Amino acid sequence: MEAIPGPSTARKRRRDEENVPESEDYDEALSLEQSLTFSDTLVALRIMRAQFPQIEKSLRRDKVLRIFKLNTGQDDHAIMFMDDYLNQIERVIKRMAAKKQDELAVFEWFKTHVITSKLEPSIEHQELCSLLSFGGNVKDEHISLLINAGLLTRQLIDPNMYWFAIPNIGSLLKGLSQGRKELLSFLNRRRYKEMMLAPLEKKRLRLSPLDMRFHLRDLIGSGHVKTVHTPTGLVVRVSKD
Repeated sequence: MEAIPGPSTARKRRRDEENVPESEDYDEALSLEQSLTFSDTLVALRIMRAQFPQIEKSLRRDKVLRIFKLNTGQDDHAIMFMDDYLNQIERVIKRMAAKKQDELAVFEWFKTHVITSKLEPSIEHQELCSLLSFGGNVKDEHISLLINAGLLTRQLIDPNMYWFAIPNIGSLLKGLSQGRKELLSFLNRRRYKEMMLAPLEKKRLRLSPLDMRFHLRDLIGSGHVKTVHTPTGLVVRVSKD
């Protein structure tokens, strides 16, 4: 069996391929390059967060982002900054406290012991209870409270599994689904099922609170539409397949 090269072997191989002398300077430069890539990804995500209302594994590992499975499509996921997610949880706690809801301690257990340890989009019931138990004695009411607060949803195919969820995201998901349909319907009604990008970006969708640029990126990423360079500029066209 061929051995998998370790980091030092990979660096040496890259030095050989690039004909760079072996030195600590090269390792420092490589580390800087990786750091810049990480920073560029963060900047891009922050720009998108600023543009629109409301994956890297290394970003999840460093607990900068969380990935959530959405119920708007088979492969739909949302990426959220961890600080935004924690702020959402704080709003949930305040709302529950205003209703004089009991067992609010479970939210602190959830923040402290669950979301910092489990970075995947889903969690099994027994693992959830085990992590929550670091905070106190877990009862069925605690799990129900997390579900009612919108922080967890049960998986339909396996009731012992939960998806991590974003509270109060329902209206946004509705806008996402309706905006997709509205934009595709608009393009499909055009003669060649296409439109110049510049004027299309300026159009407003009636059924979605999300920016047109968001929906364009969404549909391009999913392969429903594509961009084509023409002599007059960039065109957005419905994909044939």
